[in-house]
Amino acid sequence: MEQKLLEVKNLKKWFPVDSDSFFPQKKQFLKAVDDISFFINKGETLGLVGESGCGKSTAGRSVLRLLEATEGSVFLDGEDIYNLSSSRLKKKRNEMQIVFQDPYASLNPRLKVRSIIEEPLIIHTNLTKKQRREKLSQLMQDVGLDESYLERYPHEFSGGQRQRIGIARAIAVQPKLIVMDEPVSALDVSVQAQVLNLIQDLQEKYQLTYLFITHNLSVVKHISNRIAVMYLGKIVEIADRETFFKDPKHPYSGALISAIPEPNPKLKKERVILQGDVPSPVNPPSGCPFHTRCPLVMDRCKSEVPQLKDVGNNQIVACHLHE
Repeated sequence: MEQKLLEVKNLKKWFPVDSDSFFPQKKQFLKAVDDISFFINKGETLGLVGESGCGKSTAGRSVLRLLEATEGSVFLDGEDIYNLSSSRLKKKRNEMQIVFQDPYASLNPRLKVRSIIEEPLIIHTNLTKKQRREKLSQLMQDVGLDESYLERYPHEFSGGQRQRIGIARAIAVQPKLIVMDEPVSALDVSVQAQVLNLIQDLQEKYQLTYLFITHNLSVVKHISNRIAVMYLGKIVEIADRETFFKDPKHPYSGALISAIPEPNPKLKKERVILQGDVPSPVNPPSGCPFHTRCPLVMDRCKSEVPQLKDVGNNQIVACHLHE
């Protein structure tokens, strides 16, 4: 039986917004993450997808408590990280790590690669200096880099190599969960494939669990076991990979899938073009957040917020069409 490693319940992250008015009205909030719930089983990859600005990265950082949530609970191995003291949270940090989107900004340019990867080992383990040297050598081998690179600085590497260094730092303390925050979006397409294969190999070797955040559905199709779709701070659908791409239930999911480029130019597929822009998360629409752009909108959608409901086949969706 599959065992849950991560369980997120009713997570919210709202940012206060300063009013331009001299006489401010009631306080406004940017609802980056607005009451989301999901789980990830041990050893699996959950792909979190959606347009830019939908709240994916904020959700990932709130799950790790890099951002303090406004409301909600995050259980890692049955322990709510939002109920931990600062000392207990520090000990819990070695169980959850992150790989950032930008390999240029996420590495300290003043430190050599040795210091960058060794830092979490010094903080979170009791390894001797000799054991840390052996561990560093193993980590460089794991991510496909020469051991001599430990004495170089980040500016001496390409984007793909820097991301490998970031991955080595993340797996150094052998965490249970890694949040991959668009780890290949800043890389060339040829390098993306290499890094994705590396991520999968490391998952198998170290029994890792991933929350994989991306806006690229081709990437998520390659790497994920299940897929969760976010729109305007809310999760609108969660499904197994095969089910999701074969039979998406939410109109937004269908529009995303229709936008995936077809490798064969002779094959024509029906494209769903969404009208209008994404509404402001400061002033989201009433009812279903997608109703202003939905081609299948009903009167009920404009006033009543749909809840995530099981529609069978390991698929849950927040849409009045399926009630």
